[in-house]
Amino acid sequence: MPKQKRHKTDYPGVYWIEGKSIVDGKPEKIYYVSYRRAGNRVEEKVGRQSIDDMTPAKANNRRSERILGHQPSNQEKREIIKAEKEAEAGKWILDKLWDEYKMHKSINKGFMTDDGRYRLYLKESFGKKEPHEIVMLDVDRLRLRLMRTKSPQTVRHVLHLLQRIINFGVTRKLCQPLPFRIQKPKVNNIRTEDLSSEQLKKLLEAIDADKNLQAGNMMKMALFTGMRRGELFKLTWQDVDFERGFIYIRDPKGGQDQVIPLNDAARKLLEAHPKKSVEVDSQKTDSEYVFAGREGKERTDINHQVKRIRDAAGLPATFRPLHGLRHTYASMLASSGQVDLYTLQRLLTHKDPRMTQRYAHLRDETLRRASNLAEGIIAEAVKPKKKKGGKVVRMEKKN
Repeated sequence: MPKQKRHKTDYPGVYWIEGKSIVDGKPEKIYYVSYRRAGNRVEEKVGRQSIDDMTPAKANNRRSERILGHQPSNQEKREIIKAEKEAEAGKWILDKLWDEYKMHKSINKGFMTDDGRYRLYLKESFGKKEPHEIVMLDVDRLRLRLMRTKSPQTVRHVLHLLQRIINFGVTRKLCQPLPFRIQKPKVNNIRTEDLSSEQLKKLLEAIDADKNLQAGNMMKMALFTGMRRGELFKLTWQDVDFERGFIYIRDPKGGQDQVIPLNDAARKLLEAHPKKSVEVDSQKTDSEYVFAGREGKERTDINHQVKRIRDAAGLPATFRPLHGLRHTYASMLASSGQVDLYTLQRLLTHKDPRMTQRYAHLRDETLRRASNLAEGIIAEAVKPKKKKGGKVVRMEKKN
């Protein structure tokens, strides 16, 4: 490209060349300045006539500021930007921690929900900050802002996600921990659903009467084993050990793989459940999944089918067909008086024993009824006894 002609101005060290406007393609002046910096000759562009509204006087002011060191040269600006980018790349800001966190998680319903929470509530406020740069006031403002429009449970989930991301980075020595404890709103919305004997009978009748074998057997498995909805979706035939009597639960909610017993009711159901040529949405397909979805892949939803069965049984609309049956399973075991809370925790694969405590009152009530039996036994022991002749013989206390 031939060297363009330089046009002098009334200001020393300021000149312009003719170029084309990037807006309309018309000719325009592009201003340059020339000066010395640290003994070196510097020539650089300072702006265009149109979009920068540059004039010889403005160009001269820019030249003076750069000579005095009040403004960096274009080269220095580029070096500053480069250094900032390099520093940014070495920082484990929350956006970067979240990207790394996602790489270690499987994509499921919970993951998608967390991704939405991050984008909606955390990214704007904390995405460009390192954890040690987050102050308590920032988190308090977020909590108060969300509490105006969101439920305490939602706010708690958002703050817990923030804590999980940072804990992930701390565990892997990528960042420093928060210098304070995140305060989360208290939530009192624990739902422990249960069914009466009559309701359970009607539900089982509705399951047997429904044509959808997949939905019915999933509901029965939730009742027989207490398995979660997502665990039933992921269950493969390889996870069912008929020989040793176990069900392997892969990637459960608690994070670590678990093993639960294959009880007789669940065994009988699975032995009768179709194993290879499974009918899904009126189409036959081979699948590794016990409760296969479309084209034999992992199922992602069954709400419509199980709610239809719930409604046919006359259960309340608030009863969650699969999660509610998990609660029913737990409630039956807890109220039996024969299962301690630690065993119940293991069966439900609760990571935190506090989750199992919601059933403690059922076991306590059973123990209370058992304790009350002592009163009847004692009353029977001190009850007056009659002789054959009809005379009453009173029990006297021996010294």
